Amino acid sequence: MNPELTISKLAKRLDLSAHTIRYYERIGLFDPVGRGGNGHRVYTEKDVLWAEFLLRLKATGMPIQQMLRYAELRRSGDSTLAERRELLEQHRRDVQAQISQLSQSLEALDNKIQIYHQLEQKEHHHDP
Repeated sequence: MNPELTISKLAKRLDLSAHTIRYYERIGLFDPVGRGGNGHRVYTEKDVLWAEFLLRLKATGMPIQQMLRYAELRRSGDSTLAERRELLEQHRRDVQAQISQLSQSLEALDNKIQIYHQLEQKEHHHDP
């Protein structure tokens, strides 16, 4: 049996605030969640996996509108598999372009740092 989580336990596990989780539910990013006998939200491992995937999309810079579209397509079922794949493929291309730009920027930083190291060594050798 899958253990069920309260919103506070889910928030801790995902490193989010309960407020953020409620917001994501309200805007439709998270699926409607079950309720316990006391009326409090109860999350399952399936909810955790979905939330973790969404947080990965967010971490890669996917705009929230695209995340909402993906969530909507997911809720619509298997008839949207191709559209979901296409959305993820486009985002993957965007992420790959960002990685390329970051790699170029990192190379420029490394070059500048190397220049400073060389200048510092040159300066150090000239000091009496």
